[in-house]
Amino acid sequence: MNNEALFERVKRLNLYGLLARWESLGSSIELEALIAWEEQERSERGLKSRLKAAKLGNFKALSDFDWRWPQSCDRAMVEELMGIDFIKTCSNIILLGPNGVGKSTIACNIGYEAVLKGHSVLCVTASHMLNDLCSQDGDHALSRRLKYYAAPALLICDELGYLSYSNRHADLLFEIISRRYKKKSTVVTTNKPFVEWDQIFPNASCVVSLVDRLVHQSEILTIEAGSYRLKEAKERTEARKHRLKKTPTS
Repeated sequence: MNNEALFERVKRLNLYGLLARWESLGSSIELEALIAWEEQERSERGLKSRLKAAKLGNFKALSDFDWRWPQSCDRAMVEELMGIDFIKTCSNIILLGPNGVGKSTIACNIGYEAVLKGHSVLCVTASHMLNDLCSQDGDHALSRRLKYYAAPALLICDELGYLSYSNRHADLLFEIISRRYKKKSTVVTTNKPFVEWDQIFPNASCVVSLVDRLVHQSEILTIEAGSYRLKEAKERTEARKHRLKKTPTS
């Protein structure tokens, strides 16, 4: 690699000591190795930092997802979303379906791929985020938390619809969605179609505007299936019964 290309890499790394002594440096081969080590170290540290900040927790890899279980799930759409191109256009993703059908699994896998591709990600349940915002004491503290949730390139708002919330919660969610509107991407998992969101936020005047901004420039994936967690629980029970039958009694 020529010295000009190496010089540009050093500039991108902001290695000011090397830049100041560039003319007196020795072998470009040795220098290239040092630069490569620095780039690799920063890349690995950046990945670890983004994964920690994403708060994805433990989740099943999409390679282990049982695509035979759902009665309806657009696998091609899921695989396309895993390319993370929707972040470039600041589009939103809505994962809609009953409890236990894999919405959170898909959302977390999307978040993980986004982290690997260098994007900032935050995964949080709707209840945690809204209760956190409501608990802030004073305008300054609330402003800081609003910026925290508005900042990531991808916000995953999980389990919206399992609880009902006050008008204050609705206003705060509207504020988050408004701040991210056409600027950042949001993934929402919900068990309720939009026509039933008035059950999530009873009497909140902003629900129509909230849905309108969230749905604009969004992809909606509907999953129809029974609870996979219930399926797994039944299989464990049957396996246990089978083992007990095979175990000789004394």
